[in-house]
Amino acid sequence: MTSTKPYLMRAIFEWTEDNGFTAQVLVDAEADGVEVPKAHVVDGQIVLNISSSAVKLHIMDNECISFSARFSGIEQDIFLPIASILAIFARENSQGIFFDDMDGDGNGTDPEPTSPARIPSEPTKLKTKTKPKRDKSHLKIIK
Repeated sequence: MTSTKPYLMRAIFEWTEDNGFTAQVLVDAEADGVEVPKAHVVDGQIVLNISSSAVKLHIMDNECISFSARFSGIEQDIFLPIASILAIFARENSQGIFFDDMDGDGNGTDPEPTSPARIPSEPTKLKTKTKPKRDKSHLKIIK
């Protein structure tokens, strides 16, 4: 039987596009057949923006996602086997599907989707370094 994973991925992709969100995928960059810029891989994973405004989508079928994207100004071809994709979600609200690999080798027969962690209603404020306030503007009025 065919896996539901690629069908669910296409559905979430279409939902993000219809709602004006930015579709992103979380990828196991160390899986077999994955072609991504290694300089952008962190802890064996990479998050890629696959929205239509960011990439030239070549293929999104039951076997893979393939597209062209720019990294540091250089266009590169990206190839992602379906088994390497760990999640697809909207950047703006993290809504989507996070796949749980059943047998651990990236070739699960039908990975079960799991819900993302709940997002708190109040965003957590991060401590930021504040610059000292200036007394006077450095700009001059020219007449």
